[in-house]
Amino acid sequence: MSSKSDKRKRVLRKDRRGANPLMVGLLVLVLAGIVTYAGFAKHVPFTHGFRVKAVFVNSNNIRPNSPVRIAGVNIGKVKKIQAYKGGDGNLSVVTMEIDKAGLPIHKDATLKVRPRIFLEGNEFVDLSPGTPAAPTIADGDTIPSTQTAAPVQFDQVLTALQSDTREDLKQLLEGYGTALTYEPTAADDVGQDPDVQGKTGAQALNQSLEYAPGALKNASIVNAALLGLQQHDLSGLVFNTGKVTRALASNEDSLKDFVTNFNTTLGALADEQGNLKRSIGLLGPTLEHTDSALTALNASFPNTRAFAKEILPGVKETPATIDAAEPWIAQATKLVSPQELGGLVKELRPTTVDLARLVDGTLTALPQADLVSQCITHTILPTGDVKIEDGQFTSNEENYKEFWYAMVGLAGESQNFDGNGHYVRFAVGGGAETISTGKYGGASGEKLYGRVNDLPLGTRPAFPGKRQPYNHTAKCKDQKVPDLNAAKTGGADGGGQAIPTPATPAVTTPSVTTPAGTVPSTTTPTLSASSSSKQSLTAQLVDRLNPFRKGSGK
Repeated sequence: MSSKSDKRKRVLRKDRRGANPLMVGLLVLVLAGIVTYAGFAKHVPFTHGFRVKAVFVNSNNIRPNSPVRIAGVNIGKVKKIQAYKGGDGNLSVVTMEIDKAGLPIHKDATLKVRPRIFLEGNEFVDLSPGTPAAPTIADGDTIPSTQTAAPVQFDQVLTALQSDTREDLKQLLEGYGTALTYEPTAADDVGQDPDVQGKTGAQALNQSLEYAPGALKNASIVNAALLGLQQHDLSGLVFNTGKVTRALASNEDSLKDFVTNFNTTLGALADEQGNLKRSIGLLGPTLEHTDSALTALNASFPNTRAFAKEILPGVKETPATIDAAEPWIAQATKLVSPQELGGLVKELRPTTVDLARLVDGTLTALPQADLVSQCITHTILPTGDVKIEDGQFTSNEENYKEFWYAMVGLAGESQNFDGNGHYVRFAVGGGAETISTGKYGGASGEKLYGRVNDLPLGTRPAFPGKRQPYNHTAKCKDQKVPDLNAAKTGGADGGGQAIPTPATPAVTTPSVTTPAGTVPSTTTPTLSASSSSKQSLTAQLVDRLNPFRKGSGK
């Protein structure tokens, strides 16, 4: 060890020769700075990307590093601006460096200098890369001034104005300045908001900046919405706005009237500013209730979506249901064809018309039939149930039964065995006593005479000597049931007590008189009929059954 150490030559630090540590440190710092710059700048030093030049008539407010945009997206920067050599002194050349995202650029590309938004300041270059059918430009090519455009500056606008217009603009600016610096009086502050009383217009505007964050936030939301959801939404809005503006400008008289009426409307709103203020104050609670309603509506959507999901299987089965129903539809089509139900309906159509007429007639006849039914129920049937007390001829049977017994007897008496038809035979034999009827067929009629063996015993009821009055307008159903046992019996010589008058006058047929007494014919119950008997079938039947109708007595 010692021998080897002796062989190795020892060199003092001050005598050593090598790289200076300070220089090495500086070199490391420089390399780190270059790497950091390249990392953040994303650009290799001493090199440049794709560059293109453009000639502008006016490049005011264009500065180096101003953005170059395609459809609002940054795709490059302005590198330098210099005067155009060989021009009239007003032209300038703008050199731009374009990223790969902005390539390719075609020879028919156009460039416009546009103002940036208020907070960005300055202006930017709006690049339209051209149509794919045109050739592409190379690095360093220049786009001529015929394909570029610059914004109109404010001084150019003022130069275009007439002298009177410039004077009006001057007065407008002076008035605006006065409005900003004018100190209001106590009379001017009447009716103003307490926050701005005693302050100038400029001070009030400065105070309004406190609300600027919230207002600008909402304005940014509106601006974002104005961009649209799809490409060219904003351009479509601008285009349609231009169409509306041109339409308004095409009729200046109507536009003047519109401005005048709009001024009148604003004046009316100003006169009602108190009510307008209260309305705006109530708008907040209204919006809160609207928000609650929309929240409830949004809460109902899950049920709607669930219903939509549940109904989807049924909707999917609809085509199969239609396919299954097509055979039935085909059979039903044949069933309703003119050869089947269609023809039957055609044949039944006249019958339908007759049935309709029958229904109309029935509606007229039913009230009359109801009256007849009530007459039978309330008057005729109770009368038929009365048992007539007739002395030795009393049968103790209801009188309707005696009526039918008489009918049966008449039917038996009318039996015939020859071809002359049925007739009733009365064996009125000769005798010593003569009987006669009254005049048959009215006052101008004749009497009928006959002979009997014995004189009649008497009459029941007794003949009153005249026909009882008949009221054809009284309703049968409203009459009292007649007292059939109140009739008096007349003597064989025609004497006896008169028949008491009932609630509704009774109707009797002409009686048959004899030298010794009176024999009545048949007593007929009264049936009422409407004077307009020709209007219904029931009324006509009642009129024909009335024995005392006009022309009867044959």
